[in-house]
Amino acid sequence: MATMTREIVRIDEDKCDGCGLCVPACAEGAIQIIDGKARLVDDKYCDGLGACLGDCPQDAITIEVREAGDFDEAAVEKHLAEIGVAGVAHGTVSAEGAGLRAEAHAGAGGGIPHGCPGAATMDMRAERKTDTADGGRLVSELAQWPIKIELVNPQAPYFENADLMIIADCSPLAYANTHPDLIRGKAIAIGCPKFGDVDFYTKKLSAIVANNNVHTVTVARMEVPCCGGLTYAVADAVKASGKNVPVEEVIIGINGEILERRWL
Repeated sequence: MATMTREIVRIDEDKCDGCGLCVPACAEGAIQIIDGKARLVDDKYCDGLGACLGDCPQDAITIEVREAGDFDEAAVEKHLAEIGVAGVAHGTVSAEGAGLRAEAHAGAGGGIPHGCPGAATMDMRAERKTDTADGGRLVSELAQWPIKIELVNPQAPYFENADLMIIADCSPLAYANTHPDLIRGKAIAIGCPKFGDVDFYTKKLSAIVANNNVHTVTVARMEVPCCGGLTYAVADAVKASGKNVPVEEVIIGINGEILERRWL
């Protein structure tokens, strides 16, 4: 590959504590956590714009000018598909973000829009109360962000040693006790098999299981037939991961009751 002198990110490994906040901030997947440190996996994935700079609490990421391989959009799209991260085709980009990115790339050969600014990985497990009620009111058991399958990072810390819950996004509205009964103490990801990209779901979920020590996977879905696609995606994902992880299915009725729970 031809090289050129250009701007590209530099990661100070002495400052980096491996928190991983920079990973979802890089829509091209140029940064990954390897051996406990953030690393630039390949120059061709980095556009040098530095959208990840503000997401590093240790100020370990800067922009430097050096000889590097040219930014390769086609390679980025292929790379995103391989690591199971949603790119532009999966709608993770706001219109405003895409416009800002297009402006930034004016005169620089174009580029791929960055992901949603709200997709930064947040681990809130330590903040969660042990009680499921607060003055008679149910409290949230959500212990992470983001939760959409398209946005979650397979290397997020809350997936390690986790019981994983995959939820069809209508289910929490139908089943009133979703928080205490289904997601308490679990890492979660939600999606819709009717309107989402099921093949992408399978790749992303497989990456989560393959890259972490996942104890169990539970899929909670509605009784309607189209929702069964989420169960198939989860089963295929676990199989593709090469790991023997138990999978449970929870079927929720439109009337708000759990109709069936079974291990696949």
